[in-house]
Amino acid sequence: MNAIANIAAYKFVAIGDRIELRENLLARCRDLALKGTILLAPEGINLFLAGAKQAMETFLEGLTADARFSHIEVKWSWSDFVPFQRLRIKLKDEIVTLRVAGIDPAASPAPLLSAEELKRWYDEGRDFVILDTRNEWEYSAGSFESAINPHLQNFCEFPRLGEKLAELKDKVVVTYCTGGIRCEKAAPLLLSQGFNKVYQLQGGILRYFEECGGAHWRGNCVVFDERGALDSDLQAVNKP
Repeated sequence: MNAIANIAAYKFVAIGDRIELRENLLARCRDLALKGTILLAPEGINLFLAGAKQAMETFLEGLTADARFSHIEVKWSWSDFVPFQRLRIKLKDEIVTLRVAGIDPAASPAPLLSAEELKRWYDEGRDFVILDTRNEWEYSAGSFESAINPHLQNFCEFPRLGEKLAELKDKVVVTYCTGGIRCEKAAPLLLSQGFNKVYQLQGGILRYFEECGGAHWRGNCVVFDERGALDSDLQAVNKP
């Protein structure tokens, strides 16, 4: 049936009214019967929501009416059940925790590489290194061809990778993660550590699946809801 709309979206942008915004978003989501998780931090917003398609479109229309979120990039997928038990809107210090001062993706982003361009690089046999910024168990479920596994248990460990990957500093490096948020911090961090050419995969694995399917991908992509993981057709691997 696939009647349930699932969205994943984030944006790095200064938010100074988190408490007021939380109450506003909470009321809107409840009115629209949406479930999932929204994180609000001084550096931006990160959200995963599920519900009826029309309700989701109404929510996004209201969200993007706020100039701060007008160009937020949204990844869509579909399921035949709502993969969240409840709605949670949390105030956090970071929307993705890295604990490194001075990394500001809104002010100093790394260059983006589109899904279609990454596929083209693979197809052409271009010389580049692809670096997974996710955790060990996510990598084990699925990854891009020849991707480097950093063996992370938590993203907070990523800043220590610089020395281990020093031999890659003169290589073209493409970072990737599920929806783009982790590599949007990881790529600028690598640049600050002396890596010369680092890209972030725009929209992450989910956008790649939307635009390129399973080309050069092996396995499934872990998602943090009751679907467990998605295949390259953006279909749930685990169902209740």
